[in-house]
Amino acid sequence: MRGQAALAVSLGDPAGVGPELIAAAWARRIDQALPPFAVIGGAKLLQAAAASRGIDLPVARIASMDEAAQVFAQALPVLDSADLPYRPGMPDRAGAELALQSLGHAARLAVSGAAAALVTGPIAKARLAEVGFAHPGQTEFVAEACGVHPGDAVMMLAGPHLRTVPITVHIPLAEVASRLTAAMIERKGRITAMALIRDFGIATPRLAVAALNPHAGEEGRMGDEEARLIQPAIDRLQAEGVAITGPHPADGLFAPRQREHLDVALCMYHDQALIPLKALDFDAGVNITLGLPIVRTSPDHGTAFAIAGRNLADPGAMIAAIRMAGECAARRLGQ
Repeated sequence: MRGQAALAVSLGDPAGVGPELIAAAWARRIDQALPPFAVIGGAKLLQAAAASRGIDLPVARIASMDEAAQVFAQALPVLDSADLPYRPGMPDRAGAELALQSLGHAARLAVSGAAAALVTGPIAKARLAEVGFAHPGQTEFVAEACGVHPGDAVMMLAGPHLRTVPITVHIPLAEVASRLTAAMIERKGRITAMALIRDFGIATPRLAVAALNPHAGEEGRMGDEEARLIQPAIDRLQAEGVAITGPHPADGLFAPRQREHLDVALCMYHDQALIPLKALDFDAGVNITLGLPIVRTSPDHGTAFAIAGRNLADPGAMIAAIRMAGECAARRLGQ
């Protein structure tokens, strides 16, 4: 990744596991072959979080992202002076404000090109809402920062064994059938196929579409969404040359033999996508946003306030998110 700028990493909620996992990722930068990254804010907080895991973390305060790669081998680069005392498991308003400031600054760095990609630490949405965060999640926040309509920012969960895309995301299960449209499936399928080519280097990505209803609706006896919404979207994407199949009954789609024949599964609702991903790749799952002019990844887990500061959280997903961001950014540069 020669010549590539460093990644910008936002803290996430400082009372959660994000800071300690960022520190743990830096401590394993060599054996995990991680690209250079800089954290936005929280220098002393990061050192205290590292100490909770027995890590002696040297920190280098930097004035610009240009300095990050130069110091990364010896110390964790930290940009921005914002900081707080480390209070694991005790989220508060000040922590939410720091999380939002870090996220906003990191996003601006990625959008401007000063950072090669954006990696976001886990947040507590309810806490952020208290300080004016009006978005359903970080995906929508980053989309707005990029000038992209939220409907064109596609969440993909990626791990060593599976990639999934939820077509509907943070809505009640009772509303899925009424909110699902053929146009939504078609648009997100197209964005997903393009991103797998550009960011993952898959020349002809294979998309498999999960049915909404049990047994794929069983010819309408268990619902008509498959025939009315899902199949027409598949047909139109196939006509464009996308290698897409379905709708497949979801109860068999994620079996090992089925996974051999797909590069991503398009799922109709949040848990249909996240349950198999977390069952297979909980400690290595990455949330990556497709359809943006920047690369954005995040570990696919939450703040885990209950175990923050106790040296129990696994850094695997944070490491995977940093590695994937670097790899995708490099592919965009043609490296």
